[in-house]
Amino acid sequence: MTTALIAFAVMLALAFLGLPIAFALGIVGVVGFMTYTGVEPALYMIGPTIYDSFNNYPLSVIPLFILMGNLVSASGLSRELFRAANAFIGHFRGGLAGATILACGGFSAISGSSVATTATMSQIALPEMRAYNYSRRLAAGSVAAGGTLGIMIPPSIILVIYGIMTETEIGRLFIAGILPGLLALSLYLVAVFAVTAARPELGPAGPRHAWRDRLRALGQVWAVAVLFAIVIGGIYGGVFTPTEAAGIGACGAMYFFLRRSGFDLRGLARIATDTVVTSAMLFIIIVGAELFSNLISMSGLPNMLIDGIQAAGLAPYTVILLMLVIYFVMGMFLDSLGMILLTVPVFYPVISFLGFDLIWFGIIVVTVTEISLITPPIGMNIFIMRSMNRDLPLGTIYTGVLPFVAADVVRLAILTAFPVIALLLPSMMG
Repeated sequence: MTTALIAFAVMLALAFLGLPIAFALGIVGVVGFMTYTGVEPALYMIGPTIYDSFNNYPLSVIPLFILMGNLVSASGLSRELFRAANAFIGHFRGGLAGATILACGGFSAISGSSVATTATMSQIALPEMRAYNYSRRLAAGSVAAGGTLGIMIPPSIILVIYGIMTETEIGRLFIAGILPGLLALSLYLVAVFAVTAARPELGPAGPRHAWRDRLRALGQVWAVAVLFAIVIGGIYGGVFTPTEAAGIGACGAMYFFLRRSGFDLRGLARIATDTVVTSAMLFIIIVGAELFSNLISMSGLPNMLIDGIQAAGLAPYTVILLMLVIYFVMGMFLDSLGMILLTVPVFYPVISFLGFDLIWFGIIVVTVTEISLITPPIGMNIFIMRSMNRDLPLGTIYTGVLPFVAADVVRLAILTAFPVIALLLPSMMG
């Protein structure tokens, strides 16, 4: 227990000092392993760990889904998603902010990344809301919060990593994220319209579009619906595996890119480079987490926690509540992927021992991780917004996300109290 706690403390200290999380995890994992086995076995562990991480077939869905999202973004479909959503609800108070949330949900269905969703919609939605004199707080908050949908609505890279770490079927995790994702989207819309109902000047109504324009705008986003239906529908029906779905989705996105942009060699090279760089970053973090996880397993920390729970006689939901508190605190200092990789190896044996469904727990973990993306002092989506919009003070963005954080807390309470929301669709899969 002492070794494990020291390892966590040193890792967090290195991360606070500015060392990338991948290297903080890896260095502490290897050095800590040396205290148990000596120098030579610890160094020998590095090579097989790297090989096994990069040679993991289920992880091949990560670069494929990243490629799919990059191709869709480059083809201009993300901008048309916003236009279609705006055509239907833009004439309401706060309608542009609501359209931003809907467009983020649509883009999340083909991206799987909160960072990509936030960065893309920041460039599309913020100028429109500024043109209609929207409050800077509401505009920034809706983009930052909407971006969090990228790791819940399938396909989700975070759910892929969670599934591999817990040996949970990735296809069922994807399907489990649909209803919680729709719940999140709905509560965000409620937050937007509640804020503008109290203070209408924060989100003025835009022009009303004729039904002819609405249907035309809707017809321009059919490609997104087709991709989502093929990828998620195929997984749900048992037609193909998530890895096969990722390959089919990437091919479909390539078709739509070529159809809209032609054979743009420079554009394709840029998309390929972005995909390789993002994928390499994620895999390096995974390698570091595997090295750290080996240390945690060697220390026996999960078994100690189980023994402690038994000795204390804690109720299962009390343990869940304690875990959520830990996630809330860690979310203030760590990025989403770091939280998942750091905590899941410790927590999921406890969850299995207590008899909770690992699919449900995965959705709970992702929900808490989403909240961490927009909470101070370290909120990844907030810093992405700030880096792309230098005229937006951090204080303005933090204030803007507060209604959405409140909506997230409500959503977390609902999902915790009613596991059936996450488990209904997976139980009906083919």
